[in-house]
Amino acid sequence: MNSAPAPVVILISGRGSNLQAIVQAMRADRLPIVIRAVIGNNPAAPGLAIARAAGLVTQAIDHRDFTDRAAFDRALMEAIDRHEPRLVVLAGFLRILGKAFIDHYAGRLMNIHPSLLPAFKGLDTHARALAAGATRHGASVHFVGNDVDGGPVIVQAEVPVLPGDDTGTLAARVLAEEHRILPLAIRWFVEGRLSVRNGQVLLDGQVRPEQHLVAAPTGTH
Repeated sequence: MNSAPAPVVILISGRGSNLQAIVQAMRADRLPIVIRAVIGNNPAAPGLAIARAAGLVTQAIDHRDFTDRAAFDRALMEAIDRHEPRLVVLAGFLRILGKAFIDHYAGRLMNIHPSLLPAFKGLDTHARALAAGATRHGASVHFVGNDVDGGPVIVQAEVPVLPGDDTGTLAARVLAEEHRILPLAIRWFVEGRLSVRNGQVLLDGQVRPEQHLVAAPTGTH
């Protein structure tokens, strides 16, 4: 196993809270990576300011400057590839990426999604979970496939939907788990512990029950 920190590029669109969780894990020596760049599609994204404050290389590639998705994807790929990452992490990146982009990074493109996939793919997951009367909700980290919020699930964390929850309280509970499982999945990847067989992610060559479900710490919900 290569002991050198693995080069990673992180893509964001918004506030950057998952980026902060990754940086904190890295600086606490819990995550053997080096963040080569943080790239955002929104120049005003607060997450880019967080990255700059952390001393990270940042770049904004505004999707609104491109006439079509393919042109944006090509510009994004060129920017990423300059940093030669081993892994590309979508940490709150809110753009649908095309097949050529996804295929280019096949097996090394990871996303965090605020639901227990395959439930509630897409947007507004917390509102939809509440409207459906779900009793459990959560977050998933997965390898990106060509279906939106598809691709093999690496790890999930489940939280209860409590009486009286609204989208804000439920979102906060899920976000805390996102901050826990995204660094965990990245660590498994860079340590060479993940593989995919027949569309299912294996950890250390084994299938873990319930798609690598990670329980929330007791007493936190």
